[in-house]
Amino acid sequence: MLNRWTGCGRLVRDPELRSTTAGKAVASLTLAIDRDYKSEDGEKPTDFVDVVAWGPTASFCQKYLSKGRMVAVDGRLQSRKWTDKEGNKRTVVE
Repeated sequence: MLNRWTGCGRLVRDPELRSTTAGKAVASLTLAIDRDYKSEDGEKPTDFVDVVAWGPTASFCQKYLSKGRMVAVDGRLQSRKWTDKEGNKRTVVE
């Protein structure tokens, strides 16, 4: 099976760097990616994609990337499931 995703868009906010309990760096980013077509009202629909970077890549993102920068991402998709504070089941694809 092939699990590969490539996207190019602008950062919605500055990367958020944190570390795991084991000390590994993790960065969270959100990309705004415009679609290739315009809707009936003349606007291009935008998709917001959550991205997670690990290790040295996470540190690089935090150091060199900032809100509004155009970035290209190449990686794999992964889904996570969890239960929020209100007891609702949630799923996210990153």
